[in-house]
Amino acid sequence: MKTKGEETRSRILDTATDLIHRKGFGATSINDLLEATNIKKGCLYFHFPGKDALGLAVLEKMRDDFLDVLETSLVGTTPGECLDNFFATVADVHKGRGFVGGCIFGNTALEMGDTDNRLVDIIRQVFKTWMGKLKTVIAAAQNTGEVRNDIPADILACQMLAAIEGGIMLSRLEKDEKPLCDALGALRTMMRVQ
Repeated sequence: MKTKGEETRSRILDTATDLIHRKGFGATSINDLLEATNIKKGCLYFHFPGKDALGLAVLEKMRDDFLDVLETSLVGTTPGECLDNFFATVADVHKGRGFVGGCIFGNTALEMGDTDNRLVDIIRQVFKTWMGKLKTVIAAAQNTGEVRNDIPADILACQMLAAIEGGIMLSRLEKDEKPLCDALGALRTMMRVQ
């Protein structure tokens, strides 16, 4: 059971995650957080010494959550099925959010990539881990003949991540699943054995 302080910290972190995910790091103010959590400024600063520390905590929480989703979605009886399950999970997660917020890692990379190395390091770690896991599954699918093997697995993994991020961004912009579904469909076609 959590203490009152742990519950307050969790509530601040959850609220900040939602706000930063929707509005971005720069556009989310301390006043936004205070209003949304209905806490005093001193309480916020007791748990997080500043907005930067809170932003780092948000990205660390989202990193851990995403890596859990990655582990649980890249499953199946064959490597190709693992990729299909992952694609379905990506589509379901973003559809479930109504295409609001997009990918917090892609958003923050674009917003803060040139200004805050601490945030960039977390995002770089997420993308590196994501591509590494995809590369492993793609290589296994290449070995079973489910995915073309004339393009190296690391290049396919990079293209997959880029297409998914682009599809998420366009679906967020349009508030429609079609751009993301089209990106996932194009990836399936690109990976098909020729």
